[in-house]
Amino acid sequence: MVWQHAKRRGGPRFLNDEQRARLAAVVEAGPIPAAHGVVRWRLADLAQWIWDEFALSVTRHTLGRELRAMGYRKLSARPRHHGQKPDDIVDFKKALPPVWRKSSGGYRKIRQ
Repeated sequence: MVWQHAKRRGGPRFLNDEQRARLAAVVEAGPIPAAHGVVRWRLADLAQWIWDEFALSVTRHTLGRELRAMGYRKLSARPRHHGQKPDDIVDFKKALPPVWRKSSGGYRKIRQ
């Protein structure tokens, strides 16, 4: 019996190796606010960059899968108010007792 390799599912990759290398370089370098109009890359911004550079239309979902396959992960910073001061955080923190407490009775006896 002769074993044959199964065909790869889905269509061909939308970026070739050279284009993937350029995309990786752009992601690593980060956006230039004056040139790109953004301060951090979003998938929509990168999709627009791909259209401008390679004239390829790609959805955010497909681009996200491609970047994940290239070893990148989507990171997002914790939202923070632009006028937030570190000293004010202490004033608004709640000092509540922990919800879970150890019971004073110890372990329950198992019924037999």
